[in-house]
Amino acid sequence: MTNACPPRAGLPARGAAAGIGGVRKLWARFAEPVTGPLFAALLLLAGFYAFVGWDQSHWWRAKEDYSFGWIVPAFVIFVVHDRWPKIVAAVAACAAPGSARAAGPGRWLLGLAAGGALLAGAGLFLLGALYRAGAGSSQPGTLALTLGAAAIALPLIWLNAPAAPAPTPVAPWRDARVRLAGLFVFPVLVWLVSAPMVSAVESQLNLFLLRKVVTVVSFVFDVLGLPLEQQGNVLLLPNGGRVGVEDACSGIRSLTGCLFAGSFLAAVFLDRLWKKVALVAAALGLAFLTNLGRGLFLTAWAYNHGADAIEGTVHDVAGYAVLGLTVAGLLCLLPLFNLRFDDEAPETRPE
Repeated sequence: MTNACPPRAGLPARGAAAGIGGVRKLWARFAEPVTGPLFAALLLLAGFYAFVGWDQSHWWRAKEDYSFGWIVPAFVIFVVHDRWPKIVAAVAACAAPGSARAAGPGRWLLGLAAGGALLAGAGLFLLGALYRAGAGSSQPGTLALTLGAAAIALPLIWLNAPAAPAPTPVAPWRDARVRLAGLFVFPVLVWLVSAPMVSAVESQLNLFLLRKVVTVVSFVFDVLGLPLEQQGNVLLLPNGGRVGVEDACSGIRSLTGCLFAGSFLAAVFLDRLWKKVALVAAALGLAFLTNLGRGLFLTAWAYNHGADAIEGTVHDVAGYAVLGLTVAGLLCLLPLFNLRFDDEAPETRPE
């Protein structure tokens, strides 16, 4: 006698059937509506951006200014998944009889723009790949790879959109293929934010932001009647202390991080192009203002407690507060941007 239950031979088969069923459901949701050349183009672009992400990951590890890059792939996948019903609808609109198509000079201009962008993108991507193969990770190589992939992506989607029988002539911006490509603007362009700028551009931007921070802090303290002497990027306190505004305090770290946050929030929560652009501009403005506030706070703290008092925890907490306050400000702006008037038409422009 034994109490052991005999093995149930049907369980593995049922598990395999369930797995196959899950794959079929995923295929039916994501692949069947987008087939043919467009599906192949999207797979090719996924390969391009897997390589771009792998190349950029070096800078995400090496430079704190770009450490937010680790979440860029996840956010891109989320946005594509969130927009997939719209993408499927746009593909169906491209293939439907009477689909909107640019006509006349607009058609030729779109074709020339797409062809030129593809050629330029292929050249940049090849240049970046040669940089990568010959010199390893480099800022010019990474930027060339990212710009090349961005220049290739949208024209490739436009060129491989389904053909339509008996198309309806329209203006270029109303072309169904333009609207389809517009749904991929954020997933394509956000990689430019996580790619490091070349050293010359980054140095000039750092210098510009540093000068603005030091000048405004010095001016505010002068207006308040608090003696403060400026020597380059160093502020001299009355007690002999020195507050140096380093490159990390210029605000470029918060600028890039807030640009990414603003772009993501605009892509997910806003439905009109002008609102998206306005929110991204607000993110840049808030990042600059909150970084100025950080400089004023740290200088005031050093003024009252000594220059050594802003080292360590106080300095780091103030830095993280910049990003937190900017994101909180953007979240507060979202309800204002989402206000809709009765006569406001639905979004007709590409996203």
